[in-house]
Amino acid sequence: MKITDAIALVTGGSSGIGLATAKLLVERGARVAICGRDRDKLEAAAKELGALGIHADVAKEEDVIRLVNAVIAEFGDYNVLVNNAGFGHFATLLDTKLEEMERVFATNVFGAMVAARESAKHFVLKNCGNIVNIASTAGQRGFAGGTAYCGTKFAVSAMTECWRAELRKMNVRVMQVNPSEVQTDFFKGRTFSERKLQGADIAETIVSMLELPDRGFVTEATVWATNPD
Repeated sequence: MKITDAIALVTGGSSGIGLATAKLLVERGARVAICGRDRDKLEAAAKELGALGIHADVAKEEDVIRLVNAVIAEFGDYNVLVNNAGFGHFATLLDTKLEEMERVFATNVFGAMVAARESAKHFVLKNCGNIVNIASTAGQRGFAGGTAYCGTKFAVSAMTECWRAELRKMNVRVMQVNPSEVQTDFFKGRTFSERKLQGADIAETIVSMLELPDRGFVTEATVWATNPD
């Protein structure tokens, strides 16, 4: 697609990968909406980007339904969902509490599903659209302490495959990006390195995937730092 034709919603767009992606889309000429749970942070990001900011918590179904409807009402159309909202909780199995597991799944999995479902309703009617799910290399291989977070990212990968099988025949492209460690607020307290991945690197990947002509699509892209410190 031509990015100048993109009308995009980036969930979790007020920081990290979401903010970088929204920024690049706006710079390339797309119309962009972002959402987030922190109203002040969201409004500051939307003003900085020149994007539409919609306060919403993707863990709440009613918020997501309102969010997608607001994007369509504001722009008159809609064709790109970047399903980015997510966070992590890390603990060994013996220390993993059910309520923490449920909280991570509510955003990373259930929120992503509802955002995709509501977006796909519009995309199917238009017989075109794009869903880009932000998963993780943590959804390819588990690690100690990753029960909750890895569980959600494996689930995102499975949902991506299901949606692709269902929506491809309606000209809806369902794609997935698996970032390795990215230096965002997610990794607060760690020393910044020019040799490790940054949000802008993942944004470039997402936009490049979208820019491929609609007759084809990249099903999945995994991004690693070449030679991190």
